Amino acid sequence: MMSDPNADRPPVTVVGLGLMGQALAAAFLKGGHPTTVWNRSPEKAERLVADGAVLADTLESAVTASPLVIVCVSDYDAVHELIRPVESALAGRVLVNLTTATSTQARETAEWAAQRNIPYLDGAIMAIPPVIGTDGAVLLYSGHKSAFEAHESTLKAIAPAATTYLEEDHGLSSLYDMALLGIMWGILNGFLHGAALLGTAKVKAETFAPLANTMISAITEYVTAYAPQVDEGRYEATDATMTVHQAAMEHLAEESEHLGIHSELPRFFKTLADRAVADGHAENSYAAMIELFRKPTA
Repeated sequence: MMSDPNADRPPVTVVGLGLMGQALAAAFLKGGHPTTVWNRSPEKAERLVADGAVLADTLESAVTASPLVIVCVSDYDAVHELIRPVESALAGRVLVNLTTATSTQARETAEWAAQRNIPYLDGAIMAIPPVIGTDGAVLLYSGHKSAFEAHESTLKAIAPAATTYLEEDHGLSSLYDMALLGIMWGILNGFLHGAALLGTAKVKAETFAPLANTMISAITEYVTAYAPQVDEGRYEATDATMTVHQAAMEHLAEESEHLGIHSELPRFFKTLADRAVADGHAENSYAAMIELFRKPTA
C-alpha cells in the first residue's frame, strides 16, 4: 500500500475569505496541508470546501483546529474584532496576520499578543491573489523568529520562492509593504500619465507599454546606484544634476498643460525639485531628494 505523501503536512487555519484569503487557503490545500477556514459569510468557502477544506462552524473551533492561524481581513479593526474574543483559544498557537496596516498597528497588535502568550508574526503580501502559491508571490514576515522557523515550510505553500523573514521588529514587514506600495503607485501613475500624454497623438497604451517597461527596467540601475548615496549622505552627480531634472520636469509640465491633460503630477515633481534646489542640492544627484522626504511635511 502506498503512503499518503501529504499525511504529515501540518494543518493550517485561514480566517477571512476575501479574494486574498481564498487564494491563501487554496494554496495551502494545493500544498497538501489540511486546511480549516472560517468567514462571516460562509458561502465564500463553498469552492474551498469542494476542494477539501473544512469550514468551521465557529471562529473558536477554527482557531483550535490548527497550530498555525492565518488572518487576512480588511483592516486591523476587523482583526481585533475577530481575535480578541478568542484570545484564550489562540494562546500557544502561532498567529500570522497578513492584513495590510501601518507599522504602529502591527507593533500594538504584537504587544497585545505577547501579553496573552500568543506567538505573533506580522506579514506583508506583495502579490495579487492569482499569483499566490506560485513562484511570483513574495511574502515578507517580521516578529517572533522561532514561530517563523517552526512554520516556514508551511508558509512556503503560499510563496514557494520568496518567503522572507526580516527581523523581530513586528512593524518592519508593514514598513516594507508601505515602501514597496509607494514604488508601485509611483510607477503606475507615471505610466498612466505617459499614456495620457501619448494618447493626444493617438498612440495606444499597448504600443507605449513595451517602451515603458524598458524604461522601468533601466530605472533599476538608478536604484542600485543611488542606494549607497542615500546611506552615506553623499550625492555625487555622476549622471545628471538636480537642475537638469528640474528643467526636464518643467518641460513635462508645460507639455501636459499645452496638450490639455492633467498636469498636477509633473507639477508636483517640479515642486519637489524646486525645494531640493532651494535647500542647496542644485549640483547634487537626484538621490539628494531623500533629504526632503526625510522631513515632515511643512
